[in-house]
Amino acid sequence: MDRESEDVLDAVGPRLRALRRARGLTLADVAAVTGVSESTLSRLESGRRRASLELLLPLARTYNVPLDDLVGAPRTGDPRIHLKPIRRFGMVFIPLSRRPGGTQAFKMIIPARPRPLEPTPQTHEGFEWLYVLNGRLRLLFGDHDLTLSPGEAAEFDTSLPHWLGSADGGAVELLIVFGPQGTRAHLRTPPGEPPSPHG
Repeated sequence: MDRESEDVLDAVGPRLRALRRARGLTLADVAAVTGVSESTLSRLESGRRRASLELLLPLARTYNVPLDDLVGAPRTGDPRIHLKPIRRFGMVFIPLSRRPGGTQAFKMIIPARPRPLEPTPQTHEGFEWLYVLNGRLRLLFGDHDLTLSPGEAAEFDTSLPHWLGSADGGAVELLIVFGPQGTRAHLRTPPGEPPSPHG
C-alpha cells in the first residue's frame, strides 16, 4: 500500500469519532444501529482496525454522509455544467438539455442586424415549441406570417415550411423546444378555463 493510501486510511478513524460525537452518540448507540460491534467501532476510531467498505457503508448511512466524506476523497472538480453554444444559420443555440434523442431544449439568440434576413423556410420531422423572451420574433409557418412579442408562445408541426427571424432587425431571445414526430407540448390551465392561444 502506498503512503498516500495509508494517510487516507489513517484519517478515517478521527473522522468517525468526530461524526459520532457531533451527533451525541455513544459507541453502543452506533453498534445497535449498524450491527457493528462496539469493540470493532472503537478499534476503527483509534486506528487499530483498517476501514473496509463493509464497515464504512453502514456508518455512512447512520451518520447520513457520503462515503467520500468518511475517507476524505477529493472533490471531483467544478460541478457546474458548461454548455457550449452552437452557431447555425447566423443564430446561436445554447443547449439546455443534455440527454440524447427525444425532446431537446435550447435558448436561441437571433443577433441584431442592420436589415432583417430574407426568409428561407425549412422543413423537418417533429414539433417545435417556442416562447419569446426578448425582442420581436417573425415566424413564418405555412401560409402564416406572424410577429410574436415577449411573453408569446407558438407550437407547430415542423413538417410544414417554417422560418424564424427578427421582425424588425433587433436581437431576439427565445426558448425553443424540439420534439420528435408525435411529441407535443402539454399545456395545463385551471379547471373551467379554456386554454388561451398564443402566437
